[in-house]
Amino acid sequence: MPVERQRNDTAPAPVSLKGGREQSEALEALVVKTLDDDKAEEIVSIDLTGKSPVTDFVVIASGRSNRHVGALADHLLQALKESGHAHAKVEGLQAADWVLIDAGDVVVHLFRPEVRSFYDLEKMWGGAPETAA
Repeated sequence: MPVERQRNDTAPAPVSLKGGREQSEALEALVVKTLDDDKAEEIVSIDLTGKSPVTDFVVIASGRSNRHVGALADHLLQALKESGHAHAKVEGLQAADWVLIDAGDVVVHLFRPEVRSFYDLEKMWGGAPETAA
């Protein structure tokens, strides 16, 4: 499944409290792979380097139903824990319309399709995403 990525390559690398750009990119790759393996739909990764002091990447994906969104979140939280990122915070898991997972350098938004189109977070960060090979 192709992953769309938005990059801001002209901005300087931010100061990271957790281990630098390589660690952020490795965490983003883990998130994207886990979501792809679990059949998440329309996975988009947005590089916020230089745009936000809060995180380096935002990953947005859809699940087909509340149950699928919840399962995506559960599996992702388990993968994060197994890779040493047990500090991840989660919101919205009980309703599973929109689940937010904050893993520090990567923030993940998991939506049901209707909720995703309503909030349109990709548009908030501007620009058309680039499709990753």
